[in-house]
Amino acid sequence: MTRIGERFRLLKQRRGKAFVAFVTAGDPSLDRTVEVAGEMEKAGVDVLELGVPFSDPLADGPVIQRASERALGRGTTLARVLEAVRRIREASELPLLLFSYFNPLLRFGLPALAAEAKAAGVDGVLVTDLPPEEADGWLALARAAGLDTVFLAAPTSPDDRLRRVAEASRGFVYAVSRTGVTGERDALSDDARPLLARIKSLTGEPVALGFGISTPAQFAAAASVADGVVVGSALVRFLEEHPGGDVAGQVRWLRSAT
Repeated sequence: MTRIGERFRLLKQRRGKAFVAFVTAGDPSLDRTVEVAGEMEKAGVDVLELGVPFSDPLADGPVIQRASERALGRGTTLARVLEAVRRIREASELPLLLFSYFNPLLRFGLPALAAEAKAAGVDGVLVTDLPPEEADGWLALARAAGLDTVFLAAPTSPDDRLRRVAEASRGFVYAVSRTGVTGERDALSDDARPLLARIKSLTGEPVALGFGISTPAQFAAAASVADGVVVGSALVRFLEEHPGGDVAGQVRWLRSAT
């Protein structure tokens, strides 16, 4: 069991819900990313998704698109993200999930990526644009290295697709609360609850709900139906507006309604 699986297991015992945070690695800098990991852990984040910046992030809205552009402009590469993971691991056991599009991983080399990510201290990898039907090669490498593999499940997914997602996922299943790209929204989608019920009928893995969650009320609503709640754009926007700001305070604020 990875750190991710162990964290969800402990939270289940305590009847708690996981706070899964997302930041774009290298924005505003890799040094700040390392600092943010420590600050978030102390504030109660349970799993940190480190977004690998990519030039064509089709699943992301403007906030994360801008963060990727800034990080790439500062020379952030997958290799340098793994260096940041090693630095985080010097002081932290916070579960870490690489969140990436497939192209950077393919260019790095999948066998090398699986081995080096594990050696650096990565616990799992989510490949946004890799469907489970085409993931057998990557799954074999990740399993052999001891990495969790997280896949996305959308409200529009038919049951056979959800079953494939559930079977391929380790660590947790990432349930997308609504169709469209990442970004903050005013309310939790009505699609969230039925999607969670469908996924939970297919797997015993924890299910985390994300996309559009940006307020304490939305966090509480998501936590009432899911095993974990993913917050990304709201935190990335905060770091865009306040690069050296109190990100731990933002985490505590988002969790305040629970």
